Amino acid sequence: MTGVTDVRLTEWTSCGGCAAKWGGAPLSALVRQLAEGTDAALLVGLAPFDDAAVYRLAPGLALVSTTDFFPPLVDDPSDFGAIAAANACSDVFAMGGRVVLALNISAFPERMPVAAIDAILTAAAAVVGEAGGSIGGGHTIRSEEPIFGLAVQGLVDPDRIWTKGGARPGDVLVLSKPLGTGIVLAGGDEGDKAAATAGMRVLNRAASEQLSALPAAPHAVTDVTGFGLAGHAWELAERSGVRVQLWGGALPLYAGARAAAAAGVRTGGDARNRAYLGASFTSSAPAELEALVVDPQTSGGLLASVAPAAAAVLRASGWSEVGSVLAGAPHVELVP
Repeated sequence: MTGVTDVRLTEWTSCGGCAAKWGGAPLSALVRQLAEGTDAALLVGLAPFDDAAVYRLAPGLALVSTTDFFPPLVDDPSDFGAIAAANACSDVFAMGGRVVLALNISAFPERMPVAAIDAILTAAAAVVGEAGGSIGGGHTIRSEEPIFGLAVQGLVDPDRIWTKGGARPGDVLVLSKPLGTGIVLAGGDEGDKAAATAGMRVLNRAASEQLSALPAAPHAVTDVTGFGLAGHAWELAERSGVRVQLWGGALPLYAGARAAAAAGVRTGGDARNRAYLGASFTSSAPAELEALVVDPQTSGGLLASVAPAAAAVLRASGWSEVGSVLAGAPHVELVP
């Protein structure tokens, strides 16, 4: 039987990871059409949408619900399963919740080796366990291209939900992981790709717990995925009614990311993200840094808007200060 080592997953698909995500502009239009509801227990839903839905179950207890899935962006099945699981769990952590349960969402070609599918599912289960939850089942269908992800459920205190709104002028923007996954996987060398893959496998659980441990709650939180740092910073700016300035020279980057971007490497999500941002994004930074902030990220870090004192605490834990929040009409500006 064909083994796991004989499978290169990226040969089975045309677009992988969060770069496969729909563009923000058509997605926002669809969400607006669906954003009608009267259930008072739905604390966070589609109006406005956030990283996950939150539903009040009882006093002091709410359910956090999210789903995320995509085609392979790496060749190794174990890496793919682990990255998909870390990425799906991230939305729960971005809302301040804890993971309790996940269901697999699987679509595989019938000719795909069973050993490869087993490796994907096993790695995902291990990451969900590391996140604090359990795999409770799932659903699998046939598909010409492999697709995998999870529906993840978590729990959160209704009075301690983090959202994309609430950033305040004077805040510092902090980021818990480096940038550049899409560009590195598209044009980095093998060592750079291995380092980015290792980073994508890392859960945002520790980052979420570090935010929870702050004396004062973060003012706004999101995770950086398919819309890139600039796109998710724009969501934060729009929901909070503030201007965001990103500091190009302070961005944490995966090894090889800047060199690949300077060489002209781009992913398919670059144009979609630029179209989504439109005139809401301006840049005076070098072209390669501009490309890196619109680059779709997969299993990226948490982006938080916090008071300067909290930023100093997080910096000591490995976070990077990547920008500031200013008064003004919602806008994202990248400076050198």
